[in-house]
Amino acid sequence: MTAVGPVSDTLLYLDGVSVSFDGFRALNNLSLVLAPGEMRAVIGPNGAGKTTMMDVITGKTRPDAGRVVYAASTDLTRLDEPAIASLGIGRKFQKPTVFEMHTVGDNLLLALSGDRRPWFALGARQTTEEQARIEGILDTTRLREHRGRRAGDLSHGQKQWLEIGMLLAQDPRLLLVDEPVAGMTDAETEQTAELLREINRTRSVVVVEHDMAFVRALDVKVTVLHEGSVLSEGTIDHVSGDPRVIEVYLGR
Repeated sequence: MTAVGPVSDTLLYLDGVSVSFDGFRALNNLSLVLAPGEMRAVIGPNGAGKTTMMDVITGKTRPDAGRVVYAASTDLTRLDEPAIASLGIGRKFQKPTVFEMHTVGDNLLLALSGDRRPWFALGARQTTEEQARIEGILDTTRLREHRGRRAGDLSHGQKQWLEIGMLLAQDPRLLLVDEPVAGMTDAETEQTAELLREINRTRSVVVVEHDMAFVRALDVKVTVLHEGSVLSEGTIDHVSGDPRVIEVYLGR
């Protein structure tokens, strides 16, 4: 397809996306524009459509109507999940899924992009490039001193960072991160905000979150979803002061 209008200078463009499940409209003519290199926070009450939006972007759910245009020319609604992941779109779910019996370092090695079978990856010598990439990810995720620990022995927050690191190992251009600080300590929450800001220097990020203090710490544009549509959008101060947002979300 040929890029037109607001698509041409954007990384991700949701255009009139609607999704219904058994008569319930999870997304209702949703439109959203993400610029290259941008980090966006997405908030809203339960049932607002946040998870369905992520599912549509990653190909898990196919919309009833609308387009999801990536990198100006690719309509993601025509592709399946593996094809979308291969384009450089990575997703981190709320609950961390790591290889708990393997070390932190081995988890990252297993996640490196390319067709690496576990029994090969863990028994083979790492290339210099692989070593350098893993070292960089360990630094970014604050896990260098834990590289030899079993992933199952990490704290909840450290497991979240490891899974983000495993996403980085796949070298995505866009990261979708679902409630990354749920269950974290205050210190871990603060470190996660720093981690995502650091990642955002080289990649685009969409963060779905409920923790408003964390969203404020990210200091990025915020999109508020309600009943499957954009209710409000702007700075955290703007949306926090929007009477509609207070009524349906913040005032609860």
